[in-house]
Amino acid sequence: MSEIIKGFEPFYDGNSEVLILGSFPSVKSRECNFYYGNPRNAFWQILASFFGEQTPVTTEEKKSLLTRRRVALWDMAVSCEIRGSADAAMKNITVADLGPLFANSKIGCVLLNGGKAAQLYFKNYSDAPVRALRLPSTSPANAHPKKEAWHDALRQAFNRS
Repeated sequence: MSEIIKGFEPFYDGNSEVLILGSFPSVKSRECNFYYGNPRNAFWQILASFFGEQTPVTTEEKKSLLTRRRVALWDMAVSCEIRGSADAAMKNITVADLGPLFANSKIGCVLLNGGKAAQLYFKNYSDAPVRALRLPSTSPANAHPKKEAWHDALRQAFNRS
């Protein structure tokens, strides 16, 4: 029997307006102890380029970008059994309770990073009071992270033309 691995706590504050949900932290992210820790994952590059900023490297730089830009991060699975990092390997998933996060922030839009995050979100939160958009995964396993799709979704999420 495999071990249950816990993910990260949500990163947000009362001013967060957009929630980005992944599936579960990768092995590299768990080693770094923060979201999207694999340098080959396009997440930080895409997010920084949308805001016209340098790509953050350290965890503190990443947290600063998120806080300044009112972005919250979490994963749909708060714990699961998993070998490696592939979403397909996830078993015995405990889904995140998003209620307190919605209640204690200004989240008005949820961006779903990849198919597994979208599957878990729509299965468990189809009646959520916020708009949700499914996006292509930024994972290095997805050979074509869609920067333009992400930028379009971020424009919608932040109501920018």
